[in-house]
Amino acid sequence: MSDTDADGEDEEAEAEPAVELGDGPDVAGEPVARVASRLTWPAKNSDVREQEGDAEIRTPDGAQTLDDVLADSEVPLFESRSDFVQAVEDVVGRGPVATE
Repeated sequence: MSDTDADGEDEEAEAEPAVELGDGPDVAGEPVARVASRLTWPAKNSDVREQEGDAEIRTPDGAQTLDDVLADSEVPLFESRSDFVQAVEDVVGRGPVATE
């Protein structure tokens, strides 16, 4: 089997996108999961703030720096990525992200 049809054209090139992207407002900041993917675990709160503190993350109240969020967290050591994400969500909350 081949990825080309009888005319030799690539079938994937003709496929429609799975999800239509809209022209809505931009969302400030980056997902906390993206920041978490750049870190290794376990990680100290202070080490995370030093490495990624200037990163702006998306929150329900708009973008915030990770340093400001972690300053409000009482967790000294994040054992895993999920512990880190949970600690951030405990500070900023969960919900729809504000748009510009």
